[in-house]
Amino acid sequence: MIKRAAYIEQLGPPDVIQYGELPVVPAGPTDVIVDVTVATVNHVDTFVRSGAWRTPVEFPFVVGRDLVGTVAEAGPGAPDFRPGDVVWSNSMGHGGRQGAAAERVVVPSERLYHLPDGVDPADAVALAHPAATAYLALFTHGRLRAGETVVVAGAGGNVGGALVVMAARAGARVVATASAKDAEYCRSLGAAEVIDYREPDEADRVRAACPHGADLYIDTSARNDLPTAVDLLAKRGRIVLLAGLRTRPVLPVGPLYLKDASVVGFAISQASTGELAEAAGAINRLLAAGLLRPRAVDVLPLSAAAEAHRRVEAGEANGRRVVLRTGLRG
Repeated sequence: MIKRAAYIEQLGPPDVIQYGELPVVPAGPTDVIVDVTVATVNHVDTFVRSGAWRTPVEFPFVVGRDLVGTVAEAGPGAPDFRPGDVVWSNSMGHGGRQGAAAERVVVPSERLYHLPDGVDPADAVALAHPAATAYLALFTHGRLRAGETVVVAGAGGNVGGALVVMAARAGARVVATASAKDAEYCRSLGAAEVIDYREPDEADRVRAACPHGADLYIDTSARNDLPTAVDLLAKRGRIVLLAGLRTRPVLPVGPLYLKDASVVGFAISQASTGELAEAAGAINRLLAAGLLRPRAVDVLPLSAAAEAHRRVEAGEANGRRVVLRTGLRG
């Protein structure tokens, strides 16, 4: 069986991505064959393609993590899936698994989830990675509890917006930093206070908004200003690092341990299938309720995968999610 796909035959810059025909990999008994409707491009996809993040890659390698599609065939060990089911996945293209940017993909059943009725596939695929990142950062690694104060730095972005929604719905008080133009958006998601990160006294304003300190601090902007973050923490506060692959901040160890505080790094590619499934359940509930939506989506044909990678890597996406649709022609 042949499919069209966006793939690479060597690691390198975006122009190593090719678009053409490849055979569909054989499916195992617990696998599901999915006809892909849409895929998307994340920063981690560019890390894998370039080699900045080393992971097992078998060439030719189909790029991409996330997809929404329709079940074409399910193995006997995947009884929860039937032909015609609309499904999604957000953990392909890593750890030796072929990626999602193809017309047809073989997905392990433990990495596949049903999409709720009425949810737009482009919206769902745009949210799959940011929302799962937010859930795992808040609850799995951040151990968030109702009544706590959460600082979300970079709340106007896709991960930041999902963090605000999920934290507020969990009963936390959210203090967000974002640009002034995103303030009302962040408040609409549930932020109690929004501070303009461009203000020279931003740190003082955040501190004033957290009179008892921050129980959880998550920075999606990749600045990773640990001296400021540690200073903001309450006793036994937590910092979750989830962006900034090349940052090398200074950690103020003395103040950290005197507060019984902690810093934990978190990369969604390390998440277990159980953790991803738990996050998927929460995401599906929010999607079905209309509480999670991407801010902006640019839809390109699958054949434009190299251009999509270039945009994301160069920062030209500017908060917009780039979605690749298999039915379009470039």
